[in-house]
Amino acid sequence: MPRADSSDLSGTYSLDAVAGAKLAALEAKALLRTPAETTRDGVHVTRGGRRLLSFACNDYLDLSRHPAVKQAAVDAIGKYGVGAGASRLVTGNHPLYAELESKLATLKGTEAACVFGSGYLANVGIISTLMGRNDAVFVDELAHNCILSGAKMSGAAVHLFRHNDTAHLGELLAAERAKHRHALIATDGVFSMDGDLAPLPALAALSDQFDAWLLADDAHGVGVVGGGRGSSFAFTPRPHVALQMGTLSKAVGGYGGYLCASHTVVDLMKSRAGSLVYSTGLPPAIVAAAIAALDIIATDPVTVAKPLAKARAFTTALGLGDATSAIVPVVLGDSKAALAAAALLETEGFLVAAIRPPTVPQGTARLRFTFSASHDDADINRLAAIVAERILKS
Repeated sequence: MPRADSSDLSGTYSLDAVAGAKLAALEAKALLRTPAETTRDGVHVTRGGRRLLSFACNDYLDLSRHPAVKQAAVDAIGKYGVGAGASRLVTGNHPLYAELESKLATLKGTEAACVFGSGYLANVGIISTLMGRNDAVFVDELAHNCILSGAKMSGAAVHLFRHNDTAHLGELLAAERAKHRHALIATDGVFSMDGDLAPLPALAALSDQFDAWLLADDAHGVGVVGGGRGSSFAFTPRPHVALQMGTLSKAVGGYGGYLCASHTVVDLMKSRAGSLVYSTGLPPAIVAAAIAALDIIATDPVTVAKPLAKARAFTTALGLGDATSAIVPVVLGDSKAALAAAALLETEGFLVAAIRPPTVPQGTARLRFTFSASHDDADINRLAAIVAERILKS
């Protein structure tokens, strides 16, 4: 049978045409995304030959470049090599894992912890291991994509509740909980695009009332809120969150994900979570770096407090409500307007992310500002002045 050339748009050979049409449709809606080569140097980046001051990075404590964190990674390479070599259940469970998991459990006040290859892998593995076809997962509509992916993968019934609307969640639980064997409430602890905190005390109360386990994704909370211990620790008294999930790739400055929970739940994850069982272990250097970073978070409250304080200085300058995390959104609505605003800030020497659907709901495209302990107050004031005069007033 003769091979079709690239101009043949039938059957298998229509792949490029389909992909091209999807790209064209995204571009027409100002939704096309293209990675830009970027070199980071603390809060500065070099992109396209220009040096910019970044308010777009999630490295809230600038720990990815901390001398002690870098040295820990170098030392681990010297002792253990570059890669883990296999999955954790084969030969990839190098000795540094036990130390990291112990520090995570201590930080989060739990019996045990389990480290995954990434935050996405953690949520997919946690939810699909605990939940099944006879169960139900109740998810905040603005929770991270990986939570929804894990819920769908589990085969459980999935119910979305309105963002941070505990009354709506209560209604859904009252109507649906009795139909299912087990139930899980899943939310971000700090929402990655809005920067607000989940109402964890109220969610925990509903968890108790309806016998539903509570999972909080603390990717953007650990190292920043609750004295660095995360969103659960931002409330007094601290609510019980059975499944405290998070990442090592934001304030911790490295890579990986984790679950802090009971010994029993953690043992189950290490035995049955597919995203852990069938993934190569994290490189020793990454685990060692996370250990060093957690030591800094636990012992340097002055640095830990800075990202939130700087975010609040920005919101105060703009007349916005007080920031509750290191993330501040300025919602512009239209995707093209968000891109234009980001381009304007770039001409002024700032890198700020324009966030568009489907990452955020339709009609809520925005600039997403993130604040680091290393940002200079004068730069924050200049940024706020430009946003006020040239974006919000335009």
